[in-house]
Amino acid sequence: MALTPRALVARHSLGLRVRAGRAGLDREITWVHPTELADPSPYLDGGELLLTTGLTFAAEQASDYVGRLVGANVTGLGFGVGLSHAEVPGELVEAAERVGLPLLEVPVPTPFIAITKAVSAALAAEQYESVVRTGRGQQELTRTALRRSGPGALVRRLAQLVDGWVLLLDGTGGVRESAPASARSFAEPLRAELDRVRTGSRLATVAGEEVVVQALGTRTRGFLAVGRPTRLDAAGQHIVTTATALLSLAQERDRARGAMFRGLRAGLLRLLLDGRTELALDTARTVFGDAPAGPGPVVVLVGTARARAAALEILESEHERAFFAEHGETVVVLGEEPEILNLPERITGLHAGVSLSTVDFELARRRAEQAAEAARSAGRPTVRHADHAADGVLALIDPAAARGFARELLAPLREHDATGRGELLESLRCWLEHNGHWDAAAARLGVHRHTLRNRITKVAELTGRDLGSPGVRAELWLALQV
Repeated sequence: MALTPRALVARHSLGLRVRAGRAGLDREITWVHPTELADPSPYLDGGELLLTTGLTFAAEQASDYVGRLVGANVTGLGFGVGLSHAEVPGELVEAAERVGLPLLEVPVPTPFIAITKAVSAALAAEQYESVVRTGRGQQELTRTALRRSGPGALVRRLAQLVDGWVLLLDGTGGVRESAPASARSFAEPLRAELDRVRTGSRLATVAGEEVVVQALGTRTRGFLAVGRPTRLDAAGQHIVTTATALLSLAQERDRARGAMFRGLRAGLLRLLLDGRTELALDTARTVFGDAPAGPGPVVVLVGTARARAAALEILESEHERAFFAEHGETVVVLGEEPEILNLPERITGLHAGVSLSTVDFELARRRAEQAAEAARSAGRPTVRHADHAADGVLALIDPAAARGFARELLAPLREHDATGRGELLESLRCWLEHNGHWDAAAARLGVHRHTLRNRITKVAELTGRDLGSPGVRAELWLALQV
């Protein structure tokens, strides 16, 4: 705890008396310095408690004298009475009170050396306490890191040690860990500061809180933000530096581990695309704990190298059970999760394509990549291959003719849905999106597969078309896109 004039006055053995500047009694004392100079300011660093007997003090210069001390950022002035002056001059009291400079009266029985010893002892105790607290904090953080309990545990321990809040952010500013949970509210205001912290650290004020932002590692794959209402003391700063080093080392370790798994995923993906499905999926389940049961939805991510790297980082940290791999200048993800489809919204320069093919992985990948390239060309975050393909055919048809065809073909379904007896249009759309796969479409709609079968049978009845015909399905799909 920092030594202050208030703490000195509380030591009754010194007999100090406050004569002015009570509002500044909680300022920190960095050192004590006796002086009789009329202008000691050139020899001060700031934060000192000056001691004087007023040997050279002139009453008419009281304001100038106090002004020079305030300009030098001294913490306070101790005036010894009984030698040059029987009491503290009234002009000095008035001048100190006007500017809020703490003025302490030092009685005759109290030698200046007693105050010097008291300040020195307090500063030494404070430094010792800081060293001890730093050492203990570093040990606790190191033990937490060695337990391999993940960065979340280290973030929570750091928040306790500094009595503040902590955010662990990824390279895009997204929250990886927070302590407490309410600290997430600081993430968005902090984004503006991240671009200024490519390496090293930065001190900022966010929502009234003093925040230290530190870049993790030399390649800036994340940030550590630590905030509290008041600035961190020396021990707190050392503890934050230790946490930064531990998190950076953990990231380097995870990066090496991630590189190994990326190579494995890429190899397994090549097996899938070559048709060696059983071997690839069995290996994926053994290593990663999860894999798709067979061909199905595929997401392909395209974009700049930086955008793809950010996507891989998020996939590795937030979607460990998903199967994804690099393929050329794309990232391929098996399965369709809303969080993965939201990546283009989080990462600038990233685009996604989705394929619902159930034929084989290679066909699904090619279709998803075509859709992703269409998304990039159109400046859209995500494009589904089914929509992209339909758009390509519709571009060849006269719009008025297409609308007339769709209106006539779908009119019976719209009339039926208007009665509230079923959702035929939506059920038909979903069923076609899933290539006639009953279970998948029913699950998406949230109904039983028998209910879906009844609805599709009703569609065939009302339209007078055989939905088993690929041509009829194509016509219906095109009509739904108009």
